[in-house]
Amino acid sequence: MEDIYELVKKQLDKKESFVLATILKKSGSAPREEGTKMLIKRDFSIGGTIGGGLAEAMTIKLAARVFENGAYTIENFMLSNKDAAQQGMVCGGDISVLLEYVNCYDSRMVDIYKKAIELKHGGNDFVMITRLPDNNRRIKGTDKWICTETGFYGTENEEVLEVVKHVREDFSGTKIQEVTVRGERYIIEPFFDIESVFIFGAGHVAQRIADITKKLGFYTVVMDDREEFANRERFETADEVRVIQSFNDMENYDIIDSSSYIVIVTRGHAFDKDVLAQVLRTDAKYIGMIGSRSKREHVYNSLLNEGFTPSDLERVHCPIGLNIYAQTPEEIAVSIAAELIKVKRGPQNERR
Repeated sequence: MEDIYELVKKQLDKKESFVLATILKKSGSAPREEGTKMLIKRDFSIGGTIGGGLAEAMTIKLAARVFENGAYTIENFMLSNKDAAQQGMVCGGDISVLLEYVNCYDSRMVDIYKKAIELKHGGNDFVMITRLPDNNRRIKGTDKWICTETGFYGTENEEVLEVVKHVREDFSGTKIQEVTVRGERYIIEPFFDIESVFIFGAGHVAQRIADITKKLGFYTVVMDDREEFANRERFETADEVRVIQSFNDMENYDIIDSSSYIVIVTRGHAFDKDVLAQVLRTDAKYIGMIGSRSKREHVYNSLLNEGFTPSDLERVHCPIGLNIYAQTPEEIAVSIAAELIKVKRGPQNERR
């Protein structure tokens, strides 16, 4: 899946304005996280997604009004259990979405986004600050700033410098939020170079993996179709615990990108194969599946019969983890975590 800021760059390079939708808040089991963005073009085609379903459809419809008057809007959507089920989730949730017009002829707006793209390409952590004006409700380039731990980009004023001071008090712990300074509202939005681990399966091994990957700094997401396993009591440290409807028909694999690490440790061959078939269609950085060599051959043969190629399967680390003769769930988790580190830190030709 193409990075949202690559899509932003293409639009700006083509001198085409657009509407950018951002999830500011979420509750419950809404399929996408806070900070997730979707780009809406003038023909109402989109780049990225905020989770599909009715909320996304309504957001695209509301973009027409933003294109017309240029004013930002913040809309709240409730995702019903029925909507959630259609997206592979068990329970619904609520999201709050900011829609803002990005004017390609606003030179300061373009400069801010180009600086954001430059920082992202360089792997630099930064925070974007956006003022929400009350007068004409148009967000301009003069209403946006970027700060790093030591740098600042944008037009300085006393109010925004207070916001920057607030951000730098706990820079690494910054979360997307709205703050008010001297009567002005600001959105604080972090962009940190954090890679994600998606653990499919919520058994004993998954528990140990989640504990370690969180400590290693990965954004850790656990998914299972059993609520009695995928819950906060069992996964206290994970960033997200998702109860999905099924392993074989998930609609939200678009959350997986080139910074994602996939760990497949479900409770059976069939489930592992279902997950593997879907994640092979993503550009995940790492895909690992637990199991013996005989299990691997069985799963691989099934996938080859379904049209996957040998080069597709060469992406998969199976048996998963470095060979340290692990036996216990804790040891298996260590071996998997070690392989994730090798892929993350090692030279390209030494990652297998």
